[in-house]
Amino acid sequence: MSAKKKQKKGQLSLKLGINDERVPKLFGLMCLFLAFYLFVAFVSYLFTWQADQDKVLRFAWWQLFRADLRMENWLGRLGAIISNMFFYWGFGLPSFILVFLLGLFGWNKVKRVPFAKMWPLMRQLLILMVALSIFFEFVFYSASFPWGGAFGESASKWLTGFVGNIGMIALIIFIFVILIVWFTNPNFNELTFRKVVDDVRYWGENLLNRRGGRRVATTDLITEAEEESEWGEEDAEEEENKPLRPSGAHKERRGSDGEPLLFDLDEEEGATGNGKTKTPDTELEIETPVTTPGASQDPVEKKLGPPAMLDDVMETPFDAEPYDPTLELSSYEFPILSLLNDYADQKIEIDRAELEANKDQIIATLLNYKIEIVKIRATIGPTVTLYEIVPAPGVRISRIKNLEDDIALSLSALGIRIIAPIPGRGTIGIEVPNKKKQIVSLKEVLMSDKFKRAKMDLPVGLGKTISNEVFVGDLTKMPHLLVAGATGQGKSVGINAILISFLYKMHPATVKFVLIDPKKVELFPYSRLENHFLAFLPGQEEPITTETTKVINVLNSLCIEMDNRYDMLKRAHARNIREYNDKFVQRRLNPEKGHKFLPFIILVIDEFADLIMTAGKEIELPIGRLAQLARAVGIHLVIATQRPSVNIITGVIKANFPARIAYKVTSKVDSRTILDAGGADQLIGRGDMLLSVGGDMIRLQSAFVDTPEVEKVIDFIANQRGFGEPYYLPEYYGDEETHGTAPVKYSDLDEMFEDAARLIVQNQHGSTSMIQRRLKLGYNRAGRIMDQLEAMGIVGPSEGSKAREVLFYDEVELERYLEDLKTRK
Repeated sequence: MSAKKKQKKGQLSLKLGINDERVPKLFGLMCLFLAFYLFVAFVSYLFTWQADQDKVLRFAWWQLFRADLRMENWLGRLGAIISNMFFYWGFGLPSFILVFLLGLFGWNKVKRVPFAKMWPLMRQLLILMVALSIFFEFVFYSASFPWGGAFGESASKWLTGFVGNIGMIALIIFIFVILIVWFTNPNFNELTFRKVVDDVRYWGENLLNRRGGRRVATTDLITEAEEESEWGEEDAEEEENKPLRPSGAHKERRGSDGEPLLFDLDEEEGATGNGKTKTPDTELEIETPVTTPGASQDPVEKKLGPPAMLDDVMETPFDAEPYDPTLELSSYEFPILSLLNDYADQKIEIDRAELEANKDQIIATLLNYKIEIVKIRATIGPTVTLYEIVPAPGVRISRIKNLEDDIALSLSALGIRIIAPIPGRGTIGIEVPNKKKQIVSLKEVLMSDKFKRAKMDLPVGLGKTISNEVFVGDLTKMPHLLVAGATGQGKSVGINAILISFLYKMHPATVKFVLIDPKKVELFPYSRLENHFLAFLPGQEEPITTETTKVINVLNSLCIEMDNRYDMLKRAHARNIREYNDKFVQRRLNPEKGHKFLPFIILVIDEFADLIMTAGKEIELPIGRLAQLARAVGIHLVIATQRPSVNIITGVIKANFPARIAYKVTSKVDSRTILDAGGADQLIGRGDMLLSVGGDMIRLQSAFVDTPEVEKVIDFIANQRGFGEPYYLPEYYGDEETHGTAPVKYSDLDEMFEDAARLIVQNQHGSTSMIQRRLKLGYNRAGRIMDQLEAMGIVGPSEGSKAREVLFYDEVELERYLEDLKTRK
């Protein structure tokens, strides 16, 4: 081996040793041990300081090793010396804060939390230690015990000599008041004696209710002082029990994205004069991203209702307070993160052997086809590792693109995808699935700083990118979302993740869901939220729409709601729902003129293909109209289907759904139908998906949330007080629709009524779909004929999904009955 290679290998070994994950963990454990040692020594000092005082005051360090010198401290001579140094010569009793800081630092190093995330809390505790040292020494200045230590004594004497004893007392009170104002931020404009009494009563009732193990909704209109809390470093267990708040709250940043793993190829060794390429040594720079959970809590404001105004639009009175749309449910509590499962035991594992093997296989495969590369770099994601290569000058990209199957064969892996080139980066990407895949939990996404600090109207936590970064999208910017993929690839889990994201971020007064589920089993748990988050037609038996005829009515009702909202925006001189709601909150719109606060409406359709197959244009037309026009008035669509064929995802739908999610599909044709590009057929399934937004393609691992987790979140919300009634959509009746089963005249019957009656009696099967197929009618007309058959007593009432009972047993009896009807017309 040459000297150059030996030197390079030594540098590599040294670098790997410094970046070894075990080093900070061992350092953190050592800090924890020191913190425990100091804690025992300090506690012992409280009981043995008088016995050891004379021995340690005039102590020389060389006497530490004298065997005949005995101390009463529980940790011997070393414990007595160290504790005396901190208590007597340091900060006194507040030195225990240093023990806590050392333990906190060690614990965070074990968890790989960056120092920048620990510093705010450590800084506050250090300031507190200094202040307490001075305070204790000022109060207990005549005591023999070193309450504030040498630092507190000297600082207290200087301040007392500078401002006097009375000034020192005033200074301590002033600092105490400053701390209260800093941490509570009271609203002095609303500070009255009545308010103080009401606040004390309110918090006392809450405390008694929580101790009694029950939750009582507070309905009194009490104006509360705004509460603001800065983001400090808190334990993850406390974070899980704190609810997420709507966007706008300021929180401390958390989590740092690790740099990508680098494989740098030396250009001098990478190419030789004979055209052959040698495989050089590779340097790995690994830093695992660390997640430090944080919590958020926005101020809660309770305001009075909007005053009556004379015009649609007018100037805001100076004394008018902003309208609070959450006033009716001011006691609403956002779900806590502990309801969701944590998959921390399945953290991403960096397998250097796997990375090196894949790198060597990729280089060897390319060399077999005489393709030279200059550099290769790997970015590890939760399920996929992206290898970026820079080809040598003169290598055509198409040659590498055509080797997709050969690279997959050499790596013995499924789901290999080549991106040639990666837009904006000047490299070629090769995505290789990891052997050990990581589950991306929805809890981890919701705890991320990106989601908590998202200043979006409708934030959606979709999952993680291949660079292990949390991806949060805004549904209002999409503005509609099409989800497609084969059966069992994660569509329903993705829909649940989207809905749960909204439940954790949005107040019931600001968003409503219209849920359509032809399968009747996927979205039914959300029916318990009918008085909180759901919107549906008046008189609808179930809040989740499942029958095709009712789906048509719901979609057309949404079109009416859209038109009504546009009329309101026109009268309010607003261009979109945000401008309209801002004017209403500022009390510039008159409620007596029909104005009201408009919540976002999110239409979610599962198994869209089933609706298109049964109703066709009657479903597609209102969907297309909503997709084209409803964005500005706050109505957004999320549509999922498992049949991504061209007759289901038509041109009208694709044109109005720029944001599309594609899970694994079986063919390239299906991938092009969804994304207008290939790639979805090369995914590995189980939540692996491609997101297309504005022409950009992003590979994500969908956030996972299980059904029991969804039920826990729904139970948490459903057990709280909701609105007095659900959010009803405008009533809609189809053209020439017959309501109920009241008797009708023979002249009002459909011209195909007799043919349908004979068909039903012939087959002894009362089915609307059979009338539709045999007589070649639309679904609406076939449904009306079935209602008429029921009204005339030919078939029985509907029995859900079962066929109706036929009340005539032969055609002779039916013909006699039809003749009687004709004679009575």
